[in-house]
Amino acid sequence: MPKILVIEDEASIRRVLVKILSEENNTYQVDEAEDGLAGIEKIKKEDYDLVLCDIKMPKMDGVEVLEADKKNKTGNYNCHDFRSW
Repeated sequence: MPKILVIEDEASIRRVLVKILSEENNTYQVDEAEDGLAGIEKIKKEDYDLVLCDIKMPKMDGVEVLEADKKNKTGNYNCHDFRSW
């Protein structure tokens, strides 16, 4: 079962993303976090196949989440920064 984490500080956007992903495929396990700090805590406890993360957030922004995750993980790491699209 693919595990997806949505890290987004705007509750309405987070709800929509979780709903879309959950309805897309009923085998997806979709978790959510309200900010970067909460996201990092979830990432430390679980292995996610995909993390969708907002860039501008209070407490810890998306770039800081990426840097903290890179420090805690070993092996292959793929990151796609869509800010330039």
